[in-house]
Amino acid sequence: MIKEEEGLIIEIFDNNIAKVKVGRHNECKNCGACPGDNSLVIEAKNPIGAKGGQRVSFQMKDTNMIMAAFVVYIVPLIAVVIGVFVGQVLAKILGYSVRYFQIGGGIITFVLSLLNIKRFDKFAHNNDKMQPVITHNIS
Repeated sequence: MIKEEEGLIIEIFDNNIAKVKVGRHNECKNCGACPGDNSLVIEAKNPIGAKGGQRVSFQMKDTNMIMAAFVVYIVPLIAVVIGVFVGQVLAKILGYSVRYFQIGGGIITFVLSLLNIKRFDKFAHNNDKMQPVITHNIS
């Protein structure tokens, strides 16, 4: 499913990418993951050649938003649980205190999941299929 949003272009880059200031909707306000409470700035492909200061409509795929939410919120939780379990198993095999290995395993896998989020962010930023696309000029 594709979600249609509106925003104001605040900057145009040479490679046909525009920075768009978007008013946040109820779903964004409830989440609170992004800074600010009234608007956020995204980068969108600009195939129609819209100019700075124009109000535009752009599309984003819901599947991209769901995948991003999964990578940012669910994967770290799963990683910590796996790290705690692996730490427990290693502690029992090596004959050490289980608690410290569980804590260490959880911390290590959490840090690895943060690095994975950083890698996913770069992937999403460079992947044309995941970027929002400006569809038409409103103003």
